[in-house]
Amino acid sequence: MCKRLQKKIISVFLDKSERTFLMKIIDGHAHVCEHINGYGSQGELRAIGNGLAQYASGQQFRMIPEGLGDFGCSPETLIQVMDKHNVEKAVLLQGMYLGFQNLYTYEAIKKYPDRFVGAATYDPFTRNKSKIIHHLFDELGFGIIKMEVSNSSGLMSNHDTVDLNGPLMYEVYAMANERKLVFVIDIGRPGNDCHQVDNLREAILRYPNMKFVICHLGSHQINQLDLLKENVAKLSLPNVWFDLASVPNNTKPDKYPFLTALTYVETAKDIVGAQKLIWGSDMPSALNYDSYEHLISYLRDSKKFTNEELKMIFYQNAVDVYFCR
Repeated sequence: MCKRLQKKIISVFLDKSERTFLMKIIDGHAHVCEHINGYGSQGELRAIGNGLAQYASGQQFRMIPEGLGDFGCSPETLIQVMDKHNVEKAVLLQGMYLGFQNLYTYEAIKKYPDRFVGAATYDPFTRNKSKIIHHLFDELGFGIIKMEVSNSSGLMSNHDTVDLNGPLMYEVYAMANERKLVFVIDIGRPGNDCHQVDNLREAILRYPNMKFVICHLGSHQINQLDLLKENVAKLSLPNVWFDLASVPNNTKPDKYPFLTALTYVETAKDIVGAQKLIWGSDMPSALNYDSYEHLISYLRDSKKFTNEELKMIFYQNAVDVYFCR
């Protein structure tokens, strides 16, 4: 056998070995949904069948990809997708886009404790919020809180602008800090009044012992690389991590291999380090844009990250933030 062919065989073998090693994965940002019952800037969002949803404004769109649920997306469906891609565990987050799913999420993590941890959420404007807080975090024992404050389907979609460094949010931060919760926050897109990086930085500095996770790497859109550099640098704090869910969606119209998204993630790595990035799929809605496999492989196969960096991004950082409380 010629030496050139031997080298080729050895190279292929090593590539396969490395890929097997790298496939230890946690999905750090996923959703289950019993029934779509969201609320946003266009009013209530209702499931109308076959994965489709309709706002009160009349706008219809596909929320859940075909085959993953007609009116919701079950934990069993998510597990099927995870198993197909050798994903070991998932972090179940929440927001008003699908509608609050606190009890459904609780049932999922109790039924599959070896596969899921989950976050709870609530509207801080609710009059009886103390009862809700007590039930979710003291009685049910949720260890993660997810707050979406975006203009489209978060806190500022149906309330006036909320100061992320103001009294209302400080009630939420203080509550979470007292209970030693992990604080996950989606601040929406740059350019909207919800995207308050400076205010969020000031708030985080007041709670140095609480872990914060910023969703979607800050939701920067295409052609916003300089802004991403500025914002990620401002939030480069010892107790802050960034999840990478929907970075490819947010940088449309780029298609796979998502070169803009890849540049954004690589840039963030250069600023905060690979130890501060957590991979997530944003399943199920993100799969309307591209496949679960592609959401993994655009990072895994890019050759932009070392094996150790990929191990952190795909697995170890999620363990450290969400599974080691």
